[in-house]
Amino acid sequence: MKFSLRARTAAEFLGTAFLVAAVVGSGIMAERLSAGNVAIALLANAIATGGALTALMLTFGPISGAHMNPVVSVADALQGGLPWSETLQYGFAQLTGGIAGTILAHAMFALPLISLSHHVRSGSAQFLSECVATFGLLSVIWGCARSRAGTVPFAVGSYITAAYWFTASTSFANPAVTIARSLSDTFAGIRPADVPLFVVAQFTGGLAATLLFHRLVPNKPV
Repeated sequence: MKFSLRARTAAEFLGTAFLVAAVVGSGIMAERLSAGNVAIALLANAIATGGALTALMLTFGPISGAHMNPVVSVADALQGGLPWSETLQYGFAQLTGGIAGTILAHAMFALPLISLSHHVRSGSAQFLSECVATFGLLSVIWGCARSRAGTVPFAVGSYITAAYWFTASTSFANPAVTIARSLSDTFAGIRPADVPLFVVAQFTGGLAATLLFHRLVPNKPV
């Protein structure tokens, strides 16, 4: 069934909103309950994010593809899966949905609705981490989508949970989520000044993976 653009962008808005609410909200809860143990807080944040991401992809995938990520939308457009005329609208829905998710998480925990983050995430290691994180994410998406499309939500959720731990940046791998997290001065936040570095790294890694898989499996449509 082909859904209207309005329905698809609504799904992207809601999916990204709930994803960010899960990331930020679980970070707040984890920080409050972990008694200062950062490893426990990160573990809780990672599990909640991976679980929510899997569920949201299963929920919204049949409607919009459940991109919830501008890098995924641009990569899909490059492969001919999403018309370029709709890519900007997907991106706008994801960005505004992410901001709404931050506001929702703050409201649920009785925090100021917007609070710019002071969490420093800068430097070459962070840039490399986001390149690797997003390269891996798009590799998982393209690899599974070309052979076992039904496994994509589970593979992506598992990958992001793992990437929280093997990347120095804790694997944001999503420009919309990155911007939304800059508006939260909590465990999951990122300083606004560090956002451009992350976004450039994310698009670099994601597009590199897309070009690689285009060459690896050139004749199979996604």
